[in-house]
Amino acid sequence: MLLWLLRSLAPAGEQSAPFLTLRIAAAAILSFTAAVALGPFAIRWLRRRKIGERIDSPSETLNQLHAGKKDTPTMGGLFVLAAVIAAALLCGDPSSGLLWLGLLAAFSFGVIGIVDDYTKLTTSRRGMSARVKLLALTLVSINLGVGLTLLSTLPELGSGPADLEQLAVTWQVPTLSFMLAGTLWRAFVLIASTNAVNLTDGLDGLAAGCVVCAGTALSALAYLSGHRIMAAHLAIPHVIGAGELAVLGAAMVGATLGFLWFNASPAQVFMGDAGSLPLGGLLAFIALAIRQEWLLALIGGVFVAETLSVILQVGSFKLTGRRIFACSPLHHHFQFRGMPETRIVIRFWIVAALLAIAGMATVLF
Repeated sequence: MLLWLLRSLAPAGEQSAPFLTLRIAAAAILSFTAAVALGPFAIRWLRRRKIGERIDSPSETLNQLHAGKKDTPTMGGLFVLAAVIAAALLCGDPSSGLLWLGLLAAFSFGVIGIVDDYTKLTTSRRGMSARVKLLALTLVSINLGVGLTLLSTLPELGSGPADLEQLAVTWQVPTLSFMLAGTLWRAFVLIASTNAVNLTDGLDGLAAGCVVCAGTALSALAYLSGHRIMAAHLAIPHVIGAGELAVLGAAMVGATLGFLWFNASPAQVFMGDAGSLPLGGLLAFIALAIRQEWLLALIGGVFVAETLSVILQVGSFKLTGRRIFACSPLHHHFQFRGMPETRIVIRFWIVAALLAIAGMATVLF
């Protein structure tokens, strides 16, 4: 809608490219405003329906530490997801395949998160079974991986009937082995990222603040990747249409900041899997689309550390019967050592910001 308005106001013959930075800024502002506006209504709605946090961890110490969070409304990811999708649709280019595939990723992972949260809150179980959840994430990730693999092989074209004819002549359909390898790799990254953000979502504002840092860096990289001259100057892959992913990334950052407005300690609402899964999926999707998935491991280093702490803890306990950390994921280890929650969160934010800067530095210098 915004793109249509800008085109209608532009001089005859002027293209939409000069409006990209404006649309990126507008997406961030609109999604933030939408999240802040929707937040109070969503919180009241969740509270009326008694959709609140259950404190039933196997660790009695952890239950005591989080006793004050009991019944705090959860599934706040609902209004985050709504703000992201609305802002991206308003500010993005509707002809962009990458934008629609990114929105599909956010929506699909969001549905899985909603089902998992709803199961957790309405039954005695702790959400979907691990196998069912992994299967759902895998199916969604494989489909997204196929879409990304196909889009990555499209030749660079302009617009118009002649270009469509050229596409039919020049587009080389990828081989089966290329499709399989690319799809499996992309599916692995998507599954890993969704679970990593989910594991990090354990303290007030922790996951949201880290997503803002990583999302800002990836949005900037998407903008640079979509600009032919800048991409060539920085020696990074030039990805056609990546600028629209910067719009989507900005919408994600703005909506997450709006959520943080209510999620900062003491939290008024938690995002739940309805928020952590789509946010983690979007981070991975943008990184994969601009071919910077390896850099995601640095930019999202906090998420990597949280995931590794769980893997090491489980592996050590099964092999030796001993625990490496007082509790995992990593943020709980510091809680068990007596560090105040707000101090843990702020220090993790600082590390996340530094890692995002370091990731950008590897590209810019």
